[in-house]
Amino acid sequence: MTTADNTPLRKPDWLRVRLSHTESFGEVKKLIEGQNLHTVCEEAMCPNIHECWGKHKTATFMILGEVCTRCCRFCAVQTGRPAPPDPDEPQRVADSVATMKLAHVVITMVTRDDLPDGGARILADTVDAIHATAPDCSVEVLSSDLMGKRDSIAIVTASAPAINSHNIETVRRLTQQIRSRSDYDRSLSYLEIVKQLDPAAVTKSSLMLGLGETRDEILTSLDDLRRIDVDVVNLGQYLQPTRAHAPVVTYWTPEAFDDLKQEALARGFAYCESGPLVRSSYHAGAQYTAFLESARRRRES
Repeated sequence: MTTADNTPLRKPDWLRVRLSHTESFGEVKKLIEGQNLHTVCEEAMCPNIHECWGKHKTATFMILGEVCTRCCRFCAVQTGRPAPPDPDEPQRVADSVATMKLAHVVITMVTRDDLPDGGARILADTVDAIHATAPDCSVEVLSSDLMGKRDSIAIVTASAPAINSHNIETVRRLTQQIRSRSDYDRSLSYLEIVKQLDPAAVTKSSLMLGLGETRDEILTSLDDLRRIDVDVVNLGQYLQPTRAHAPVVTYWTPEAFDDLKQEALARGFAYCESGPLVRSSYHAGAQYTAFLESARRRRES
């Protein structure tokens, strides 16, 4: 399913997405725009936006602006010089979470290498604001690597999110060519430091498949994540946002994703979401509920 020239691969039938312009979709969009907020759903051109906004009335909020200081070859988020952080943003996000009556919310961020703490304080303030404004809502953070700074990671960890996530995105061999100014071991270090600071913390990571990795390399990445006690992993198909981004080398089949899910669970992950349309925050609330149930069964066994 690969091509030797630059002709994009034809998307297989299992990647067809049914659009859902429902009333809920419009309500979520209007609320986000009215609060001057950003979502990774829109900025990263997520294929699940209509399902999440239209069916589940959920969104993944992206804080610290819409301009990233890195230029990763897989990501559609704009690159450039970001504006200064908005100190009122955490409360605006929290107010939106309360208005939407969410049971679980994901807060992600653009990478802010221009800030001394990488944006850790604003991310933690957002978690704190949601805890205060919508106490029944569990909060998941999807952080940048914060340049691997332990003090910055400690700020986020101290805010006690229900899940502390950072994505390794791809296998070690492809990291340098796919992820701008990122490092495979630094990403692993973020997740390891979280566990060192709070052994009870739930950690999570995700990989995109289809960039040219092999099955053995995926399994090695799963081993690397389990070696540092990561609890949850997501595996999804990479989709090229524009012709300027890295091309899709392979479309992994649903059967291959099912196989990799079993490999992940066999390695001790408490939960794994694996499929062509899976993204790091895909069905995040359901994942968290399933993780808690899995943890309960483990304690009782």
